Amino acid sequence: MASYIEKLFGLEGQVAVIMGGTGELCGAMAEGLAGAGAFVYLLGRSEEKASARLARIESNGGSGAFLPVEATDRESIESVLSKVVEDQSRVDILVNGAGGNSPTPFLEIEDEEFQWLLDLNLRSVFATSQIFGKRMIEQGNGGSIINVGSMSGIIPLSRVFTYSLTKAAVHNLSKNLAREWAPHNIRVNTIVPGFFPAEQNKKVLTPDRVSSIMGHTPMNRFGKAEELIGATLLLASSAAGSFITGEELVVDGGYASMTI
Repeated sequence: MASYIEKLFGLEGQVAVIMGGTGELCGAMAEGLAGAGAFVYLLGRSEEKASARLARIESNGGSGAFLPVEATDRESIESVLSKVVEDQSRVDILVNGAGGNSPTPFLEIEDEEFQWLLDLNLRSVFATSQIFGKRMIEQGNGGSIINVGSMSGIIPLSRVFTYSLTKAAVHNLSKNLAREWAPHNIRVNTIVPGFFPAEQNKKVLTPDRVSSIMGHTPMNRFGKAEELIGATLLLASSAAGSFITGEELVVDGGYASMTI
């Protein structure tokens, strides 16, 4: 049984790059990829958070490294790719999970905040996909790109206006790239977390909002970061996920199915 599961989901010898890997959700996804055998690169700004995550990865028999990056800076991203290729000679899996949020009411959103969220949530995904996707195409052995979307990119959610429109664009970008890069056997999918407490959404999780969320979540709880691992491995695996591309894999405790 173990060998069958490993054949489907094993990532031994593969190299995974996780933009936003120092964060809570993408950090858990990185742990899952490492646990399946991939060498993981955690990309982010906090070496302290990366060190803590890498310690957990290594204690479970995995391996990885931290690479500092400015997610909105193309030269910084290109420098990271050069380092990965220098060390590993290949990139098989890319997770795009850098992001930020703000609860600013619509009429109070200023240009500076709008541009910051646009750059962090969308432009970073666009640039990173261009840079690493080009390398995957040149390698000629396919690959998997997993973009982190949001329920607000599918259905309208209040209080996160700019975040919502950037995530909707990420969902659209994923589908376009899936179509564009299918001939290269590069699969592009979006993993869509429901409500998972994390650093970027703490500002909007007020008591009344939490009550509203629970009222619309059949499982009546928040998601746990590790509950994204199974979906990540499915989308990353070239065996189990070999015919999955252009899809939105929702992990939301039933939130999207709730109407009245």
